[in-house]
Amino acid sequence: MKSEPPIPENEDLRLDALKKYNILDTLPEETFDDLTALAAYICGTPIALISLVDENRQWFKSKIGLEATETPRDMAFCAHAILDTVPLVVPNTTEDERFADNPLVTSDPSIRFYAGMPLITPDGFALGTLCVIDRTPKDLSPEQLQALQTLGRQVITQLELRDHVTKLENNIAERKKMEDALLESNQQLTQTLIELKNTQAQLIHAEKMASLGQLVSGVAHELTNPINFIRGNVEYIISQIPELLELLKLYQQEYPQPSKTIQTKIKELDLEFLESDLPKSLSAIKGGTERINQTVLSLRNFSRLDESERKEVDLHEGIDNSLLLLQHRLNDIQVIRKYGNLPMLECCASQLNQVFMSILVNAIDAVDAVKHERSPEIIIQTQSTDRDITISIIDNGLGIAEADKGSIFDPFFTTKASGKSSGLGLSISYTIIKDHGGALQFSSQYNVGTEFRIDIPILYSAVK
Repeated sequence: MKSEPPIPENEDLRLDALKKYNILDTLPEETFDDLTALAAYICGTPIALISLVDENRQWFKSKIGLEATETPRDMAFCAHAILDTVPLVVPNTTEDERFADNPLVTSDPSIRFYAGMPLITPDGFALGTLCVIDRTPKDLSPEQLQALQTLGRQVITQLELRDHVTKLENNIAERKKMEDALLESNQQLTQTLIELKNTQAQLIHAEKMASLGQLVSGVAHELTNPINFIRGNVEYIISQIPELLELLKLYQQEYPQPSKTIQTKIKELDLEFLESDLPKSLSAIKGGTERINQTVLSLRNFSRLDESERKEVDLHEGIDNSLLLLQHRLNDIQVIRKYGNLPMLECCASQLNQVFMSILVNAIDAVDAVKHERSPEIIIQTQSTDRDITISIIDNGLGIAEADKGSIFDPFFTTKASGKSSGLGLSISYTIIKDHGGALQFSSQYNVGTEFRIDIPILYSAVK
Protein backbone atom coordinates (compact mmCIF):
# COMPACT_ATOMS: atom_id res chain seq x y z
CA MET A 1 0.00 0.00 0.00
CA LYS A 2 1.18 3.49 -0.79
CA SER A 3 0.27 4.94 2.59
CA GLU A 4 0.11 3.06 5.88
CA PRO A 5 -1.64 4.96 8.67
CA PRO A 6 0.78 6.81 10.95
CA ILE A 7 0.88 6.11 14.71
CA PRO A 8 -0.69 8.80 16.94
CA GLU A 9 1.74 10.68 19.18
CA ASN A 10 -0.22 9.66 22.28
CA GLU A 11 -0.47 6.00 21.21
CA ASP A 12 0.55 4.47 24.55
CA LEU A 13 -1.93 6.57 26.48
CA ARG A 14 -4.60 5.92 23.84
CA LEU A 15 -4.13 2.15 24.13
CA ASP A 16 -4.32 2.40 27.93
CA ALA A 17 -7.57 4.32 27.62
CA LEU A 18 -8.98 1.64 25.27
CA LYS A 19 -8.04 -1.18 27.68
CA LYS A 20 -9.73 0.67 30.54
CA TYR A 21 -13.15 0.09 28.97
CA ASN A 22 -12.65 -3.71 28.82
CA ILE A 23 -14.62 -3.78 25.57
CA LEU A 24 -12.34 -5.66 23.18
CA ASP A 25 -13.45 -9.17 22.17
CA THR A 26 -16.74 -8.93 24.07
CA LEU A 27 -20.06 -10.30 22.83
CA PRO A 28 -22.43 -8.18 20.69
CA GLU A 29 -24.65 -5.78 22.64
CA GLU A 30 -28.02 -4.50 21.45
CA THR A 31 -27.29 -0.91 22.46
CA PHE A 32 -24.31 -0.66 20.08
CA ASP A 33 -26.05 -2.65 17.33
CA ASP A 34 -28.94 -0.14 17.41
CA LEU A 35 -26.49 2.73 16.82
CA THR A 36 -24.82 1.05 13.81
CA ALA A 37 -28.20 0.18 12.32
CA LEU A 38 -29.34 3.77 12.75
CA ALA A 39 -26.14 5.09 11.18
CA ALA A 40 -26.54 2.82 8.14
CA TYR A 41 -30.18 3.87 7.76
CA ILE A 42 -29.51 7.63 8.05
CA CYS A 43 -26.49 7.58 5.75
CA GLY A 44 -28.05 5.15 3.28
CA THR A 45 -25.15 2.68 3.30
CA PRO A 46 -25.14 -1.12 3.33
CA ILE A 47 -22.30 -1.27 5.83
CA ALA A 48 -21.88 0.41 9.24
CA LEU A 49 -19.32 -0.43 11.92
CA ILE A 50 -18.23 0.48 15.41
CA SER A 51 -14.50 -0.08 15.04
CA LEU A 52 -11.97 -0.05 17.88
CA VAL A 53 -8.30 0.21 16.98
CA ASP A 54 -5.78 -1.56 19.20
CA GLU A 55 -2.06 -2.14 18.68
CA ASN A 56 -2.27 -4.47 15.66
CA ARG A 57 -5.87 -4.55 14.43
CA GLN A 58 -9.22 -2.89 14.20
CA TRP A 59 -11.92 -4.94 15.94
CA PHE A 60 -15.63 -4.47 15.33
CA LYS A 61 -17.77 -4.16 18.44
CA SER A 62 -20.83 -3.89 16.20
CA LYS A 63 -21.25 -4.46 12.44
CA ILE A 64 -23.97 -4.22 9.81
CA GLY A 65 -23.42 -5.70 6.31
CA LEU A 66 -19.99 -7.22 6.99
CA GLU A 67 -19.02 -10.75 8.03
CA ALA A 68 -15.46 -10.03 9.21
CA THR A 69 -14.93 -9.33 12.92
CA GLU A 70 -11.58 -7.55 12.51
CA THR A 71 -8.94 -6.49 9.98
CA PRO A 72 -5.20 -5.68 10.28
CA ARG A 73 -4.53 -2.16 11.49
CA ASP A 74 -2.34 -1.27 8.50
CA MET A 75 -5.35 -1.84 6.22
CA ALA A 76 -7.84 0.01 8.40
CA PHE A 77 -9.46 3.24 7.19
CA CYS A 78 -10.31 3.89 10.84
CA ALA A 79 -6.59 3.94 11.72
CA HIS A 80 -6.46 7.13 9.62
CA ALA A 81 -9.65 8.53 11.11
CA ILE A 82 -8.37 8.38 14.72
CA LEU A 83 -5.60 10.86 13.81
CA ASP A 84 -8.13 13.72 13.95
CA THR A 85 -11.15 14.80 15.96
CA VAL A 86 -13.45 15.48 12.99
CA PRO A 87 -15.03 12.95 10.65
CA LEU A 88 -12.89 11.45 7.90
CA VAL A 89 -14.91 11.36 4.64
CA VAL A 90 -13.61 9.63 1.50
CA PRO A 91 -16.19 10.05 -1.32
CA ASN A 92 -14.27 7.83 -3.78
CA THR A 93 -11.52 5.57 -2.48
CA THR A 94 -10.15 4.85 -5.95
CA GLU A 95 -9.31 8.54 -6.32
CA ASP A 96 -7.57 8.83 -2.92
CA GLU A 97 -3.94 7.73 -3.09
CA ARG A 98 -4.02 6.68 0.56
CA PHE A 99 -6.57 3.97 -0.19
CA ALA A 100 -6.58 3.26 -3.93
CA ASP A 101 -4.43 0.12 -3.61
CA ASN A 102 -5.83 -0.96 -0.21
CA PRO A 103 -6.89 -4.65 -0.31
CA LEU A 104 -10.23 -3.61 1.14
CA VAL A 105 -10.70 -1.46 -1.98
CA THR A 106 -9.19 -3.73 -4.61
CA SER A 107 -10.97 -6.84 -3.31
CA ASP A 108 -13.93 -7.77 -1.11
CA PRO A 109 -15.66 -5.82 0.35
CA SER A 110 -14.67 -3.39 -2.47
CA ILE A 111 -14.98 -0.19 -0.46
CA ARG A 112 -15.69 2.91 -2.59
CA PHE A 113 -17.10 5.25 0.03
CA TYR A 114 -16.04 5.72 3.65
CA ALA A 115 -17.06 8.15 6.38
CA GLY A 116 -15.80 7.66 9.94
CA MET A 117 -16.54 9.69 13.07
CA PRO A 118 -13.70 9.35 15.62
CA LEU A 119 -14.84 8.04 19.02
CA ILE A 120 -13.25 10.59 21.35
CA THR A 121 -13.26 9.87 25.11
CA PRO A 122 -13.82 12.62 27.70
CA ASP A 123 -10.02 12.51 28.19
CA GLY A 124 -9.45 13.25 24.51
CA PHE A 125 -8.32 9.84 23.27
CA ALA A 126 -9.59 8.44 19.95
CA LEU A 127 -10.45 4.78 20.49
CA GLY A 128 -11.84 4.06 17.00
CA THR A 129 -14.73 5.19 14.84
CA LEU A 130 -18.39 4.88 14.02
CA CYS A 131 -18.13 4.48 10.27
CA VAL A 132 -20.41 3.94 7.28
CA ILE A 133 -19.24 2.25 4.08
CA ASP A 134 -20.63 1.83 0.57
CA ARG A 135 -19.53 -0.11 -2.47
CA THR A 136 -20.24 2.85 -4.77
CA PRO A 137 -18.82 6.42 -4.58
CA LYS A 138 -21.06 8.90 -2.82
CA ASP A 139 -21.11 11.79 -0.38
CA LEU A 140 -23.07 12.71 2.75
CA SER A 141 -25.37 15.64 3.15
CA PRO A 142 -24.59 18.07 5.98
CA GLU A 143 -27.52 16.61 7.90
CA GLN A 144 -26.26 13.05 7.48
CA LEU A 145 -22.76 14.09 8.55
CA GLN A 146 -24.17 15.86 11.60
CA ALA A 147 -26.20 12.75 12.47
CA LEU A 148 -23.09 10.58 12.13
CA GLN A 149 -21.22 12.87 14.57
CA THR A 150 -24.14 12.75 17.01
CA LEU A 151 -24.28 8.96 16.85
CA GLY A 152 -20.52 8.77 17.36
CA ARG A 153 -20.87 10.77 20.57
CA GLN A 154 -23.65 8.38 21.62
CA VAL A 155 -21.26 5.46 21.17
CA ILE A 156 -18.84 7.12 23.59
CA THR A 157 -21.72 7.84 25.97
CA GLN A 158 -22.68 4.15 25.88
CA LEU A 159 -19.06 3.12 26.45
CA GLU A 160 -18.87 5.42 29.48
CA LEU A 161 -22.22 4.16 30.75
CA ARG A 162 -21.12 0.56 30.25
CA ASP A 163 -17.89 1.27 32.13
CA HIS A 164 -19.76 2.93 34.99
CA VAL A 165 -22.27 0.06 35.18
CA THR A 166 -19.44 -2.48 35.20
CA LYS A 167 -17.67 -0.58 37.97
CA LEU A 168 -20.95 -0.28 39.87
CA GLU A 169 -21.59 -4.01 39.49
CA ASN A 170 -18.05 -4.72 40.66
CA ASN A 171 -18.55 -2.39 43.62
CA ILE A 172 -21.86 -4.07 44.43
CA ALA A 173 -20.24 -7.49 44.12
CA GLU A 174 -17.34 -6.37 46.30
CA ARG A 175 -19.73 -4.85 48.83
CA LYS A 176 -21.80 -8.04 48.77
CA LYS A 177 -18.62 -10.01 49.32
CA MET A 178 -17.69 -7.76 52.23
CA GLU A 179 -21.23 -8.02 53.64
CA ASP A 180 -21.08 -11.80 53.36
CA ALA A 181 -17.67 -11.78 55.04
CA LEU A 182 -19.00 -9.49 57.80
CA LEU A 183 -22.09 -11.66 58.19
CA GLU A 184 -19.95 -14.79 58.42
CA SER A 185 -17.62 -13.03 60.84
CA ASN A 186 -20.59 -11.86 62.90
CA GLN A 187 -22.01 -15.38 62.93
CA GLN A 188 -18.63 -16.72 64.01
CA LEU A 189 -18.41 -14.07 66.73
CA THR A 190 -21.94 -14.88 67.86
CA GLN A 191 -21.13 -18.58 67.94
CA THR A 192 -17.86 -17.87 69.77
CA LEU A 193 -19.73 -15.73 72.30
CA ILE A 194 -22.28 -18.51 72.82
CA GLU A 195 -19.46 -21.02 73.27
CA LEU A 196 -17.65 -18.69 75.67
CA LYS A 197 -20.85 -18.18 77.68
CA ASN A 198 -21.47 -21.91 77.64
CA THR A 199 -17.90 -22.63 78.73
CA GLN A 200 -18.11 -19.97 81.43
CA ALA A 201 -21.42 -21.34 82.62
CA GLN A 202 -20.04 -24.87 82.69
CA LEU A 203 -16.95 -23.72 84.57
CA ILE A 204 -19.09 -21.86 87.09
CA HIS A 205 -21.42 -24.81 87.37
CA ALA A 206 -18.53 -27.26 87.66
CA GLU A 207 -16.95 -25.10 90.36
CA LYS A 208 -20.27 -24.92 92.22
CA MET A 209 -20.80 -28.65 91.85
CA ALA A 210 -17.27 -29.31 93.04
CA SER A 211 -17.81 -27.04 96.05
CA LEU A 212 -21.20 -28.61 96.67
CA GLY A 213 -19.68 -32.08 96.31
CA GLN A 214 -16.96 -31.22 98.80
CA LEU A 215 -19.56 -29.82 101.19
CA VAL A 216 -21.80 -32.88 100.76
CA SER A 217 -18.89 -35.23 101.19
CA GLY A 218 -17.72 -33.34 104.28
CA VAL A 219 -21.17 -33.28 105.81
CA ALA A 220 -21.63 -36.96 105.01
CA HIS A 221 -18.30 -37.77 106.62
CA GLU A 222 -19.12 -35.72 109.73
CA LEU A 223 -22.52 -37.42 110.06
CA THR A 224 -21.23 -40.94 109.60
CA ASN A 225 -19.62 -41.34 113.04
CA PRO A 226 -22.51 -39.86 115.10
CA ILE A 227 -25.04 -41.91 113.13
CA ASN A 228 -23.05 -45.10 113.65
CA PHE A 229 -22.77 -44.23 117.37
CA ILE A 230 -26.56 -43.69 117.61
CA ARG A 231 -27.27 -46.87 115.67
CA GLY A 232 -24.98 -48.92 117.87
CA ASN A 233 -26.42 -47.60 121.12
CA VAL A 234 -30.02 -47.88 119.96
CA GLU A 235 -29.45 -51.49 119.02
CA TYR A 236 -27.86 -52.13 122.45
CA ILE A 237 -30.78 -50.43 124.26
CA ILE A 238 -33.32 -52.37 122.19
CA SER A 239 -31.58 -55.60 123.10
CA GLN A 240 -31.60 -54.69 126.83
CA ILE A 241 -35.16 -53.36 127.08
CA PRO A 242 -36.83 -56.82 127.28
CA GLU A 243 -34.60 -57.78 130.24
CA LEU A 244 -35.32 -54.50 132.01
CA LEU A 245 -39.06 -54.99 131.50
CA GLU A 246 -38.77 -58.61 132.72
CA LEU A 247 -36.90 -57.41 135.80
CA LEU A 248 -39.63 -54.84 136.44
CA LYS A 249 -42.32 -57.55 136.25
CA LEU A 250 -40.39 -59.75 138.73
CA TYR A 251 -40.10 -56.81 141.08
CA GLN A 252 -43.85 -56.19 140.90
CA GLN A 253 -44.53 -59.87 141.58
CA GLU A 254 -42.22 -59.99 144.59
CA TYR A 255 -43.37 -56.64 145.99
CA PRO A 256 -47.04 -56.27 145.04
CA GLN A 257 -47.49 -53.51 147.66
CA PRO A 258 -44.72 -50.96 147.09
CA SER A 259 -44.43 -47.84 149.18
CA LYS A 260 -46.67 -44.85 148.55
CA THR A 261 -43.71 -42.91 147.07
CA ILE A 262 -43.08 -45.63 144.46
CA GLN A 263 -46.80 -45.91 143.68
CA THR A 264 -46.97 -42.15 143.09
CA LYS A 265 -43.97 -42.28 140.75
CA ILE A 266 -45.48 -45.22 138.83
CA LYS A 267 -48.61 -43.18 138.22
CA GLU A 268 -46.59 -40.16 137.07
CA LEU A 269 -44.60 -42.28 134.62
CA ASP A 270 -47.70 -44.11 133.32
CA LEU A 271 -45.62 -47.25 133.58
CA GLU A 272 -48.07 -49.46 131.67
CA PHE A 273 -47.99 -47.13 128.64
CA LEU A 274 -44.21 -46.82 128.90
CA GLU A 275 -43.85 -50.59 128.86
CA SER A 276 -45.79 -50.87 125.58
CA ASP A 277 -44.55 -47.66 123.87
CA LEU A 278 -40.81 -47.70 124.65
CA PRO A 279 -39.94 -50.61 122.31
CA LYS A 280 -41.94 -48.92 119.53
CA SER A 281 -40.14 -45.61 120.04
CA LEU A 282 -36.74 -47.27 120.02
CA SER A 283 -37.66 -49.16 116.83
CA ALA A 284 -38.72 -45.86 115.25
CA ILE A 285 -35.39 -44.29 116.25
CA LYS A 286 -33.57 -47.26 114.72
CA GLY A 287 -35.59 -46.91 111.49
CA GLY A 288 -34.84 -43.17 111.37
CA THR A 289 -31.10 -43.73 111.77
CA GLU A 290 -31.24 -46.33 109.00
CA ARG A 291 -32.88 -43.81 106.67
CA ILE A 292 -30.37 -41.14 107.62
CA ASN A 293 -27.55 -43.56 107.02
CA GLN A 294 -29.00 -44.49 103.59
CA THR A 295 -29.36 -40.81 102.67
CA VAL A 296 -25.76 -40.08 103.71
CA LEU A 297 -24.61 -43.05 101.65
CA SER A 298 -26.58 -41.75 98.65
CA LEU A 299 -25.06 -38.30 99.07
CA ARG A 300 -21.58 -39.79 99.10
CA ASN A 301 -22.32 -41.95 96.09
CA PHE A 302 -23.90 -39.03 94.28
CA SER A 303 -20.98 -36.66 94.79
CA ARG A 304 -18.26 -39.33 94.22
CA LEU A 305 -15.50 -36.77 94.65
CA ASP A 306 -13.01 -39.56 94.99
CA GLU A 307 -13.98 -40.84 91.54
CA SER A 308 -13.14 -37.90 89.21
CA GLU A 309 -11.38 -40.35 86.93
CA ARG A 310 -13.43 -42.70 84.80
CA LYS A 311 -14.15 -46.07 86.30
CA GLU A 312 -16.69 -48.83 85.90
CA VAL A 313 -19.96 -48.10 87.68
CA ASP A 314 -23.51 -49.42 87.94
CA LEU A 315 -25.79 -46.84 86.31
CA HIS A 316 -28.85 -48.20 88.11
CA GLU A 317 -27.18 -47.29 91.39
CA GLY A 318 -26.71 -43.71 90.16
CA ILE A 319 -30.35 -43.45 89.08
CA ASP A 320 -31.60 -44.92 92.36
CA ASN A 321 -29.42 -42.55 94.38
CA SER A 322 -30.86 -39.60 92.44
CA LEU A 323 -34.39 -40.83 93.11
CA LEU A 324 -33.62 -41.25 96.80
CA LEU A 325 -32.34 -37.67 97.05
CA LEU A 326 -35.52 -36.48 95.31
CA GLN A 327 -37.81 -38.67 97.43
CA HIS A 328 -39.32 -35.64 99.17
CA ARG A 329 -40.72 -34.50 95.79
CA LEU A 330 -41.90 -37.92 94.64
CA ASN A 331 -44.57 -38.60 97.26
CA ASP A 332 -47.51 -38.09 94.89
CA ILE A 333 -45.74 -39.33 91.75
CA GLN A 334 -45.74 -42.93 90.56
CA VAL A 335 -42.21 -43.88 89.57
CA ILE A 336 -42.02 -46.98 87.38
CA ARG A 337 -38.62 -48.62 86.96
CA LYS A 338 -38.24 -50.81 83.88
CA TYR A 339 -34.62 -51.78 84.31
CA GLY A 340 -32.90 -54.03 81.80
CA ASN A 341 -29.66 -55.90 82.33
CA LEU A 342 -26.94 -53.29 82.02
CA PRO A 343 -23.21 -53.99 81.98
CA MET A 344 -20.87 -51.94 84.11
CA LEU A 345 -20.03 -48.72 82.30
CA GLU A 346 -16.71 -46.89 82.31
CA CYS A 347 -17.66 -43.27 82.95
CA CYS A 348 -17.36 -40.29 85.26
CA ALA A 349 -20.12 -41.24 87.70
CA SER A 350 -20.57 -37.85 89.33
CA GLN A 351 -21.17 -36.22 85.95
CA LEU A 352 -23.76 -38.80 84.89
CA ASN A 353 -25.45 -38.39 88.27
CA GLN A 354 -25.79 -34.68 87.45
CA VAL A 355 -27.50 -35.63 84.19
CA PHE A 356 -29.94 -38.02 85.92
CA MET A 357 -30.71 -35.43 88.57
CA SER A 358 -31.29 -32.63 86.02
CA ILE A 359 -33.63 -34.69 83.82
CA LEU A 360 -35.53 -36.09 86.81
CA VAL A 361 -36.03 -32.61 88.31
CA ASN A 362 -37.42 -31.41 84.98
CA ALA A 363 -39.73 -34.43 84.82
CA ILE A 364 -40.98 -33.77 88.34
CA ASP A 365 -41.64 -30.10 87.51
CA ALA A 366 -43.46 -31.14 84.34
CA VAL A 367 -45.82 -33.61 86.04
CA ASP A 368 -46.39 -31.23 88.96
CA ALA A 369 -47.73 -28.67 86.48
CA VAL A 370 -50.57 -30.98 85.40
CA LYS A 371 -51.14 -33.19 88.46
CA HIS A 372 -54.61 -31.65 88.91
CA GLU A 373 -55.54 -33.08 85.47
CA ARG A 374 -54.07 -36.60 85.63
CA SER A 375 -52.11 -38.93 87.87
CA PRO A 376 -48.43 -37.93 87.64
CA GLU A 377 -46.14 -40.67 86.38
CA ILE A 378 -42.43 -41.02 85.57
CA ILE A 379 -41.11 -44.10 83.80
CA ILE A 380 -37.41 -44.96 83.78
CA GLN A 381 -36.37 -47.55 81.19
CA THR A 382 -32.90 -48.97 80.64
CA GLN A 383 -31.63 -51.39 78.05
CA SER A 384 -28.39 -52.28 76.31
CA THR A 385 -27.03 -53.73 73.09
CA ASP A 386 -23.56 -54.97 72.27
CA ARG A 387 -22.55 -51.38 71.57
CA ASP A 388 -24.73 -49.00 73.59
CA ILE A 389 -26.61 -48.39 76.79
CA THR A 390 -29.91 -46.52 76.50
CA ILE A 391 -31.64 -44.76 79.37
CA SER A 392 -35.09 -43.25 78.80
CA ILE A 393 -36.84 -41.00 81.32
CA ILE A 394 -40.48 -40.51 80.33
CA ASP A 395 -43.07 -38.30 82.01
CA ASN A 396 -46.73 -37.58 81.35
CA GLY A 397 -46.33 -33.94 82.23
CA LEU A 398 -46.85 -30.62 80.49
CA GLY A 399 -44.55 -31.32 77.52
CA ILE A 400 -42.41 -28.85 75.59
CA ALA A 401 -43.97 -26.21 73.34
CA GLU A 402 -43.05 -26.44 69.66
CA ALA A 403 -41.50 -22.95 69.72
CA ASP A 404 -39.14 -23.96 72.55
CA LYS A 405 -37.87 -27.26 71.12
CA GLY A 406 -35.04 -25.70 69.11
CA SER A 407 -33.63 -23.94 72.18
CA ILE A 408 -34.00 -26.64 74.83
CA PHE A 409 -30.24 -27.39 74.98
CA ASP A 410 -29.13 -23.75 74.68
CA PRO A 411 -27.25 -22.29 77.66
CA PHE A 412 -29.41 -20.15 79.97
CA PHE A 413 -32.65 -21.12 78.18
CA THR A 414 -35.51 -21.87 80.56
CA THR A 415 -39.29 -21.80 80.45
CA LYS A 416 -39.53 -21.58 84.23
CA ALA A 417 -40.17 -18.43 86.20
CA SER A 418 -37.29 -16.09 86.95
CA GLY A 419 -35.13 -17.42 89.75
CA LYS A 420 -36.55 -20.95 89.47
CA SER A 421 -33.89 -22.24 87.08
CA SER A 422 -30.48 -21.19 85.79
CA GLY A 423 -31.21 -22.65 82.35
CA LEU A 424 -27.95 -24.59 82.47
CA GLY A 425 -29.05 -28.09 83.50
CA LEU A 426 -29.92 -29.54 80.10
CA SER A 427 -27.15 -27.63 78.31
CA ILE A 428 -24.52 -29.06 80.65
CA SER A 429 -26.18 -32.49 80.53
CA TYR A 430 -25.95 -32.41 76.73
CA THR A 431 -22.24 -31.61 76.93
CA ILE A 432 -21.57 -34.30 79.55
CA ILE A 433 -23.21 -37.02 77.44
CA LYS A 434 -21.43 -35.76 74.32
CA ASP A 435 -18.10 -35.89 76.22
CA HIS A 436 -18.89 -39.53 76.98
CA GLY A 437 -19.21 -40.20 73.26
CA GLY A 438 -22.99 -40.43 73.48
CA ALA A 439 -26.09 -38.46 72.57
CA LEU A 440 -28.87 -36.80 74.57
CA GLN A 441 -32.13 -36.48 72.62
CA PHE A 442 -35.74 -35.76 73.41
CA SER A 443 -39.21 -36.06 71.97
CA SER A 444 -42.18 -34.20 73.34
CA GLN A 445 -45.82 -33.48 72.68
CA TYR A 446 -47.28 -30.48 74.41
CA ASN A 447 -49.73 -31.37 77.20
CA VAL A 448 -49.01 -35.08 76.65
CA GLY A 449 -45.49 -35.66 77.95
CA THR A 450 -41.77 -35.80 77.24
CA GLU A 451 -39.12 -38.47 76.81
CA PHE A 452 -35.41 -37.80 77.27
CA ARG A 453 -33.21 -40.52 75.83
CA ILE A 454 -29.55 -41.02 76.74
CA ASP A 455 -27.41 -43.21 74.48
CA ILE A 456 -23.88 -43.98 75.67
CA PRO A 457 -21.43 -46.32 73.94
CA ILE A 458 -20.29 -49.16 76.16
CA LEU A 459 -16.77 -49.23 74.77
CA TYR A 460 -16.05 -45.58 75.53
CA SER A 461 -12.29 -46.14 75.33
CA ALA A 462 -12.73 -47.17 71.69
CA VAL A 463 -14.79 -44.05 70.98
CA LYS A 464 -12.25 -41.90 72.74
